[in-house]
Amino acid sequence: MTQLLNGNKLAIDIRKEISKEIEKNIRNKKKRLPHLGIILLGTNSSSLTYVNSKIQECKNIGIESSLIHLPNDSSERELLKEIQKMNNNPLIDGFIVQLPLQKHINSDKIIMSINPKKDVDGFHPENFGKMSLDMNAFFPATALGILTILERSKIEISGKHTVVIGRSRIVGRPISILMSRKNYLGNSTVTLTHSQTPNIDCYTKQADIIITAVGRPGFLTGKMIKEGAIVIDVGITIVKDGKKSFLKGDVDFNSVYGKASYLTPVPGGVGPMTRIMLVKNTLMAALNR
Repeated sequence: MTQLLNGNKLAIDIRKEISKEIEKNIRNKKKRLPHLGIILLGTNSSSLTYVNSKIQECKNIGIESSLIHLPNDSSERELLKEIQKMNNNPLIDGFIVQLPLQKHINSDKIIMSINPKKDVDGFHPENFGKMSLDMNAFFPATALGILTILERSKIEISGKHTVVIGRSRIVGRPISILMSRKNYLGNSTVTLTHSQTPNIDCYTKQADIIITAVGRPGFLTGKMIKEGAIVIDVGITIVKDGKKSFLKGDVDFNSVYGKASYLTPVPGGVGPMTRIMLVKNTLMAALNR
């Protein structure tokens, strides 16, 4: 029988923990509330949905948030100017630039321009490098959310074979590093696969844990996993069926459910955990100030 890993419920529990920590270490000490800044370029529907959900999460917990929404045709120089303002603003503890960016914007240049101490997305090379070396740093929110789901669900990682599908800097690469690190939340043997990996099912059929983040609806089927595998679905794609739109993950739910021992649903699995981990990173940035 497959047990669904409820990210919504877990996020509510962590939200309460964060609220208590804010009460104890911020409000009771008469300190300023944590403040998350968000820079959004353009009107991509998925990005708008993500940004609105992050703002709502801040409201749920009771921390401040600010949104800078730039037009779709804004120049790289204009975006860099707004980043510099947030870098220099003492009232902003941490901020993110919502990805993906338009083709005329150099994403690497944008990420490099963010102050690492305010990089609550964990994408700056300084934070990414520290994460790789098991040093204290901001971890990318989705990867941190996945680890937290596994930890809170008391799922053993050590000694397990983990197959990661997808090599993005947002999910695939960071989670492959975190799962393999020498840590009680690690010590897994990791195989990183991607779109150019031939016969990918040869790897997934051997995996104890599968983390898929390729953005291809229904990509991972029941035939591609072994009995009892733990499946973490990070993929979120907006699929249209006539006039209706709905979210679908990388996992073919109907064929995987019943064969996997644990499975994250879409929606309601990794997504809520990503948002709450971003808030947790913002709190960390505020306590570090």
